Amino acid sequence: MVENQLKEALDSLKDTGVRITPQRHAILEYLIESMSHPTADDIYKALEGKFPNMSVATVYNNLRVFREVGLVKELTYGDASSRFDFVTTHHYHVICKSCGKIVDFHYPGLDEVEQLASHVTGFTVGNHRLEIYGVCPDCSGKEAH
Repeated sequence: MVENQLKEALDSLKDTGVRITPQRHAILEYLIESMSHPTADDIYKALEGKFPNMSVATVYNNLRVFREVGLVKELTYGDASSRFDFVTTHHYHVICKSCGKIVDFHYPGLDEVEQLASHVTGFTVGNHRLEIYGVCPDCSGKEAH
């Protein structure tokens, strides 16, 4: 599955005229494989051993390119640093208030909310965003002790 997503993502970069460098390939692959919604710094730290000449600025620049092409979403939840999510299907996020962990979940029923909002207000609805906040199982376990 990761290989298919990577191939499709690389193809769409090529289709928009973006050159595929080894760093771009590695950053994209890391984003697809990572379920942790990493920050640019997380990505940099994960790849610096493989690419010692790569800077944090390189990671940011590539993430910007991926965002502009529509491959990556930038998630900003009020903390200091953005997190990045490889765009797969519409999904939502549950965010831990203690450690900041972000977990995906799918709930297709909310597409009906867009249709209802459009019908009731007359707006042409483009998208929606849902965030749910709580405490993850790891942090709940710590608080219990």
